[in-house]
Amino acid sequence: MIEKIEELLIEVNGFNATSKEEIENFRIKYNGKKGVLNDFFEKFKEVPNDQKKEFGQKINTLKQAVAVKLEDLKNASASSIIVEKEDLTRPAFPLDLGSRHPINLVKNRIIEIFKSIGFAVADGPEIEDDWHNFTALNLPEYHPARDMQDTFFIEQNPDILLRTHTSSVQTRFMEENQPPIRILSPGRVFRNEAISSRSHCIFHQIEGLYIDENVSFADLKQTIQFFTTELFGKSKIRMRPSYFPFTEPSAEIDVYWGLNSETDYRITKGTGWLEIMGCGMVDPAVLKNVNIDSEKYSGYAFGMGIERITMLLYQMSDIRMFFENDIRTLEQFKTL
Repeated sequence: MIEKIEELLIEVNGFNATSKEEIENFRIKYNGKKGVLNDFFEKFKEVPNDQKKEFGQKINTLKQAVAVKLEDLKNASASSIIVEKEDLTRPAFPLDLGSRHPINLVKNRIIEIFKSIGFAVADGPEIEDDWHNFTALNLPEYHPARDMQDTFFIEQNPDILLRTHTSSVQTRFMEENQPPIRILSPGRVFRNEAISSRSHCIFHQIEGLYIDENVSFADLKQTIQFFTTELFGKSKIRMRPSYFPFTEPSAEIDVYWGLNSETDYRITKGTGWLEIMGCGMVDPAVLKNVNIDSEKYSGYAFGMGIERITMLLYQMSDIRMFFENDIRTLEQFKTL
């Protein structure tokens, strides 16, 4: 076997390749799972004890020779073989760089703001079951509030659907984790709505959830106040009573946008106030559904549409622009 190793050493040192395929075949022959080196190492236990030292040295010499040869071949490939295969018809100038989508720009900014006060990001499936999307959120079957969400059902018995909000991420997270909980759940949601300049069947939401001991409505208001000031630079907000099945009490959040331009008059309908999100204290029934003690813990939740926030920040008048992939629109965000 020692003579065989010496023959292979001569073969390795004299080997040359003219293509990547030959280099790969050489590597597999010697370093592959069923290659020459593994075969010799398997046979090492059969070698008489008085020959093991010499045999081991020869194998290591062959192993090092193979490693050196492979390195030399790869370096030669980079400078000659690859160059020969370059596409000489490719454009002479670099291709234009892309840009981040405005939805992602705003989503990342919102996440950054809430991360600074301790929120983590949680994710969940876009194809959901009825329990996590509706029932666990205090929306049992035949509840009238379900009529507010025109749903894409994939199949029934059991009901499987495209999620109508990212609140389903919150129910999944609460089932698997005990308080304290402080999470954001961004993602796409789907509703069977007519597509227009103000609505779409696909859009993005980002929802927040905070569950802990002694959480109050005052904590919710201060969190929203901090967020709106950081994102819009506008500190004046108001909270209007509203209704959501999964929060009680519930509120709509308006930010004072002002009336400094004709656009301001149009988007605020002449009031200066603009609705940006819904929020409220988590209903004890929701906590009970996910096995969290509602006597010990309380919490708040909020949710907003990312498209709507983006349209405000960048003064975009049509939600369809986010989904048409018009390069003229996207190129405006290259420097952002």
